[in-house]
Amino acid sequence: MGNSAARAGFEREILSKDKIEPMKTVETLNEGLKREYRLTITAKDIDARVDEEVKTIAPTVRMPGFRPGKVPPNLIRKMHGEALSADALNKAIDAGVKDLMGKEKLRPALQPAVTLADGYERGKDAELTVALEVLPDIEAPSIDGLKLERLTVPADDKAVMAKIEEFAAQMKRFEEAPKTRKAATGDQVIIDFAGSVDGTPFDGGTGEDMAVEIGSGQLIPGFEDQLVGVKTGDEKTLKVTFPDDYPVDTLKGKDAEFAVTVKEVKVPADTKIDDEFAKSLGLESLDKLKELMKDQVEQELNGLTRTYMKRKLLDQLAASHDFDVPPTMVEAEFNQIWQQLEHEASHEEDPEAAKAELEKDRDEYRSIAVRRVRLGLLLSEIGQAHGVQVSSQEMQRLIMQAAQQYRPEDRQRFVEYVQQDALAAAQLRAPLYEDKVVDFLFDKAEISDREVTREELEAAIEADEDHVHGPGCGHDHDEKPAKKAAAKKPAAKKAEPKEDKAAAAPAKKAPAKKAATAKAEAEDKPATKKAPAKKAPAKKAAAKD
Repeated sequence: MGNSAARAGFEREILSKDKIEPMKTVETLNEGLKREYRLTITAKDIDARVDEEVKTIAPTVRMPGFRPGKVPPNLIRKMHGEALSADALNKAIDAGVKDLMGKEKLRPALQPAVTLADGYERGKDAELTVALEVLPDIEAPSIDGLKLERLTVPADDKAVMAKIEEFAAQMKRFEEAPKTRKAATGDQVIIDFAGSVDGTPFDGGTGEDMAVEIGSGQLIPGFEDQLVGVKTGDEKTLKVTFPDDYPVDTLKGKDAEFAVTVKEVKVPADTKIDDEFAKSLGLESLDKLKELMKDQVEQELNGLTRTYMKRKLLDQLAASHDFDVPPTMVEAEFNQIWQQLEHEASHEEDPEAAKAELEKDRDEYRSIAVRRVRLGLLLSEIGQAHGVQVSSQEMQRLIMQAAQQYRPEDRQRFVEYVQQDALAAAQLRAPLYEDKVVDFLFDKAEISDREVTREELEAAIEADEDHVHGPGCGHDHDEKPAKKAAAKKPAAKKAEPKEDKAAAAPAKKAPAKKAATAKAEAEDKPATKKAPAKKAPAKKAAAKD
């Protein structure tokens, strides 16, 4: 019965307790975590269900010559027989699969695959195959003896001022430059533009007084570079090619020209960090700004500390637990990782070389997928064994937060989608559940504290780059083999890009993520660096997984 060989043909019949007709169930495969069953739904069963459905809908059926609710059952069958039979068959299948799961105490890893045998005809028995992989039986996970070191970094004045200076740089101001100045990288130019493809203007391709910071990478490739050297009053034609993943289908991969008029060139202005700067942000003083920034720095440092501790915790759990995992779950996890990697490779300078390098590490990424799935199942088992739960209020907050990523008119549809789709709800719930289980384990562990610098903490996280960070149970984790820097890690979870206001060619793209420490900290990931890959803005789809 264990993990030995397939037992095709094994005939163990199970009689269902279905109230309409017993269903014959034969187990045809029991190999490792794979199970397969042949279910036979009798024509009598289906017909009885049709009778029940006729009784249910009879009061609402209208037919000329009959009073409401008085249409004979045989006429209802004649009118709606095909639809009623299909509905009855579906309900019988649902009942049979549900009964099978309960009777055999099966815990499916993913949705079972149900296949109706070819050649089924109304009025005859229906045979179907139910194939699935079950979750492994995991011995009660031991959480005794967990020891962790908590590396802490004080949020001192130096760190706070560094954060303020970083913030000030992001809010850079520009001031007018002499009309003879040639624009350089870092300067801002104010332009009017008119775009065309094959000599024909396109919707959204015209604009006035648009401010472009040269080198910001916010516009389509090549647009900003060609503004280097322009002066106030210059007119220039820019030639660019739209990216293949540009969100406007009619412009993808197209060559275009933009007639540009330079109205002004501006240079960055020095920002003095003082009380006036704080007041420009709506605060009382620089001291108040420091107070707010200290809170932010502390959150970032706490995130780094948690990342390090979580990785060490998962390493200990992985080292002490080993069991088979469902191949379909591994394949799904691997495909998710691989799609992210291929997407990032496609944005490298040499996409084909990047993908070829990636292929060399395929087996290592599959090992990562195996470990993610195993740790996900392990954390789930620990959480269930110790009563860790996500409350309905917490789940509701998760749904509403996720809905904010969509356009206002799509948010309610997304909420309804998650409420109706158990898999979507599980995927949304998983990251919070994982964090709650991790917090539970932190409480149970013996923890020692050591104060370090931020550089030391980041170095400690970087040193574990070749270790797998966490389970693939709905949470995004950055994991990669250490040996290949060129093979990029799975992308950090992207915030939904803002909707394009127009299909303008130089219309700003969602700024490329710089997937560095700050973003990593916020999402409880290793702070491994990756080259910023420019992403074209993707339009939001309503209620998609």
